[in-house]
Formats: sequence, structure tokens, C-alpha cells
Amino acid sequence: SMPEVLSLCKGPKEAYEAFADKGAELSRKSIPKIFHQSVYAGIYIGFGGMLSLVVAGGIADASKNNPTLQSFVFAALFPVNLLLILLTGGVLITGASATVPAAVLEKKAHWSSIPKVVAISWVGNLIGAVIFALLVHSCDMNAGATADLAIKITYKKCSKDFMQTFIKGIGCNWLVCMAVFLCGQAQDMAGKMV
Repeated sequence: SMPEVLSLCKGPKEAYEAFADKGAELSRKSIPKIFHQSVYAGIYIGFGGMLSLVVAGGIADASKNNPTLQSFVFAALFPVNLLLILLTGGVLITGASATVPAAVLEKKAHWSSIPKVVAISWVGNLIGAVIFALLVHSCDMNAGATADLAIKITYKKCSKDFMQTFIKGIGCNWLVCMAVFLCGQAQDMAGKMV
């Protein structure tokens, strides 16, 4: 007889079903619970952003001849926030905007769950991010090379054409949703981290 094959990854169909189940579970949660999970997800976004700013800002001199180095370090560290959110059960609007509609399409949730969860998670994420920003400000952590990089990124993001920025945002959300899907597909901690 053939030995049983074990996999550390769900297949695409199985992963999609789990994705829709995650959206259905989120749809059934109470407003206060969604809000609480969204607030701490917003705080975790701040942690990932601050980690990226501090480390990437700290290598500004080393990346003068190779500015791609600073961008790479920032981009490599920023997903730490998504990992924190996914592993702790936080609710981020980006993931909720995919999981809840999947649940609705699979008839596991009512369509009214989409605006409910998206609105609550958006407000909760915003409040969490503002709380984190106030903590960073009160601790004077956004200074020196960290502040320089934050200003540089803000200027770059705000100086682009609105439609171009909007389309990039859609692409970014698509990638975050794919990360949520892949994290659900992986069955071990190492797979979820990659």
C-alpha cells in the first residue's frame, strides 16, 4: 500500500472554502467584537509601519548609493504588521473586504454583512492607527532619520495623481487579500510567516 501523503498546505479549493468560512464567522460576530479586533489591527499596522521606518530610516547613509536598499528593507519589514494581525485574529478592512464577500457568494452570510463589517473595520482600523500615532508622538519616537523617511514617503505618496494612487491602492489591497488567502492555506507557522 502507498504511504499517506501529508501536506502542510491546503489545496486551492479547500483554502477558498476556509476563506469563505472565515468571512462567515466574521459576519456573525457582534459589532463590539469586530470593532475591538479592528482597533488592535489598526495598532498593529502602526507597529509594522514604525518598525519599517525606524530600520529603513536608520540605513539612509548606507543606501545613498543604492536607494533601492532602503525601499527593500522597508518593504521586507512592513508585512510584520499583517502577520501580527493574521496570527492574533485582528480584523483589517483589506482582508475583510475579501473574506466577507466570499462568504456572501457562498451563501454563508447575508449581503448586509459586507457594509456592516467593512464600515466597522474601517472605523476601528482608523482609530487604532490614530491611537498608535498618538503613542509614537507622545514618546517622541518619530524623530531624526525615522522622521526624515516618514516625510519622504508621505511626500511621495501625496504628490501623485489621485487616480494613479487609487489604482495602486486597489493593487495593494489585492496583494493583502492574497496574503490573507495564502496564510489560511498554510497549516504551519513557518508557512504562515512566508
